[in-house]
Amino acid sequence: MAVSLRSGMSFPGSCYETGMENKRRVDVLPLDQSMTWKSTTELKGRQVAVREERVQNQKPMSVCIPRALRWWEKSMTANMTEIQSAQELVDALIHAGDKLVIVDFYSPGCGGCKALHPKICQLAELNPETLFLKVNYEELKPMCHKLHIHVLPFFKFYRGAQGHLCSFSCTNATIKKFKDALQKHGRDQCSIGPAKGLEVSELLSLASTGEIDLSYSLSSSMEERSSSVFWN
Repeated sequence: MAVSLRSGMSFPGSCYETGMENKRRVDVLPLDQSMTWKSTTELKGRQVAVREERVQNQKPMSVCIPRALRWWEKSMTANMTEIQSAQELVDALIHAGDKLVIVDFYSPGCGGCKALHPKICQLAELNPETLFLKVNYEELKPMCHKLHIHVLPFFKFYRGAQGHLCSFSCTNATIKKFKDALQKHGRDQCSIGPAKGLEVSELLSLASTGEIDLSYSLSSSMEERSSSVFWN
C-alpha cells in the first residue's frame, strides 16, 4: 500500500486527503498501538501500521461540467434542425408542405461556415415560417457527394410541389446572394400538390447504397399526395 505524506507532518498522527469521490482519513501510528491492523509500511526506518477509512457522513460527490457548445450548435433557433441521416433529410422535405426549406451544408472545420453561421441564425430568427435544415458534411459525406456538394458553405432551397428552387455557395462577403434568394422565395406561396423534395435521380442514387429506403420514401410521398388531394 502506497502512502503519500506531506513533508513536515508529525508522526504519529492523521491527515485528510481528498480523493475523486470523497474525503478519506489516513492514520499513521506506531506498530505496537495497532496490532490488529493488517496493513503496515516502513516510515523513517520504523514499522508502522496504516489505516485508511472514510470520514463519516461524507457522501460521494459527483460534479457534472456541461460540455461547451460548438460553434455550429450556438444561436440555433426553433426552426433550425440538425439532419442526422439521408432518410431524415428526405422525410423532412417530403413533410414540409408549402414551407420554404433551406438546406445548409457546412463543415466544423470550415472557416467560412463558422463566420457565416451567426448571420444565418439571425435570418432564421427573422423568418420563423422558413425551415432550416443543417447538414454536417463531415458526418454525412457519402450523402453530400451524391447531392453534388463540392464547396462549402452551400445552400439548397426547396418549396412544396416546386421542389428544388435554387442552389449556391456564399460567404460573409456574398451574403447578399442568400438574402436575395430568401426574399424571392420566402414570400407566402401555395403550390398545388405534395412537397417534391429531392430529385428522382438523387433518390435513386441514395437508395443504391442503402442510405434511404426508396419504397418507404415513395410511400410517404404518396401519402402526402393523397392528403393534399383530399384537402384541396
